[in-house]
Amino acid sequence: MRTDITNILPEECISYILSLTSPTDVCRSKLVSPVFRSAADSDTIWGKFLPSDCYDIISNASSSSSSKLLTSSMSKTQLYFHLCKNPIIIDNGTMSFGLDKATGKKCYMLGARQLSIAWANTPRYWRWKRVPESRFSEVAELKEVWWLDVKGTIETKILSPNTTYVAYLVYKFSSSRYGFEKKPVDLHVELGESDAGRTFRIFLDPSANIPQFSREREDGWMEVKLGEFFNEHGDDGKATCSLREVDNYTLKKGLIIEGIDIRPKDSR
Repeated sequence: MRTDITNILPEECISYILSLTSPTDVCRSKLVSPVFRSAADSDTIWGKFLPSDCYDIISNASSSSSSKLLTSSMSKTQLYFHLCKNPIIIDNGTMSFGLDKATGKKCYMLGARQLSIAWANTPRYWRWKRVPESRFSEVAELKEVWWLDVKGTIETKILSPNTTYVAYLVYKFSSSRYGFEKKPVDLHVELGESDAGRTFRIFLDPSANIPQFSREREDGWMEVKLGEFFNEHGDDGKATCSLREVDNYTLKKGLIIEGIDIRPKDSR
């Protein structure tokens, strides 16, 4: 005769055991029985999956952010899933922070204002504007340049350790655009001084007979992979992500940059 473990172990013990697994395993365990389903919703579990500095990061949320008010009254379970679906705006509105649902690891997006964009503050070349579909208050729209140079850096110490991260440019095009179908751009990610990284050359706006490397996101923006890096202990200094096309012969127009998304590999 088989013994049902849920008749032997108290729910608190089951919650503790589940907390030693992964967020994905915990969600799957809900299918086992009503007892497991109840245990899987315990704050004991989801509190362990939250990053240790999670509340410190939230305290740096934009003062106008409704997320800061919402998260202050949430249980740890509610907070975990809220951050998976609704990244909060931090660092004076220039970055966002969220969690990868499958692992609980940190995800960041560097908003356009957090990036180093050549001539970004010269109205002849770039325009800053609000768009309703962006999580940030401003995005950068390219009016016209020959020299395109966009860089974003992030301190590896704020990322989750022992994690391979992938950086993506998040962008779209305005209705009037040109140049990106004629000339490929260089995409690059490097880690500190120890990893020179690799450079990829692709067309951001390819014609029909050229491979498409970009994809549409759930939020309606496009994204293209800039590169990836392994964050071991967070002591490599900074990871630098870049987009460049600097031949000075091809005029470019119409690129709208929301930011650079940095998230664990295979998180979507």
